[in-house]
Amino acid sequence: MSELRVVVDAASAVPVYEQLRRQVTTLTTTGALAAGDRLPAARTLAADLGLALGTVQRAYRELEAEGTVVSRRRTGTVVARAVGVEEDVRWAAEGFVERALSSGLTPEQALDVVRGAIAARVRASSPPGRAR
Repeated sequence: MSELRVVVDAASAVPVYEQLRRQVTTLTTTGALAAGDRLPAARTLAADLGLALGTVQRAYRELEAEGTVVSRRRTGTVVARAVGVEEDVRWAAEGFVERALSSGLTPEQALDVVRGAIAARVRASSPPGRAR
């Protein structure tokens, strides 16, 4: 069983429950948390992080709704499965969109940023003298 190590930033524009959800999702994606690993009780994690119990409970509910964890009365909250690459990329995209739009970019400007990043990555990975 792996230990859950998460850090929250109260000054972040991202709500604390969402920070927790994202970190647990990332830990399952990277394999730091495996299927069957038990998460701390919500009350314990809330006390350890100095958070309201409802904040941790909301993160756990969202993780359960997306299928990352399963909560049961006798076993507590356990990792149900690893998150697939597509879900991980979708999560990253959602974070990017949230940041881009809250920073004042229009949806088209945000897409331009993504297109530019993809083009730069393709150029960087192309062998010299070969266009893609």
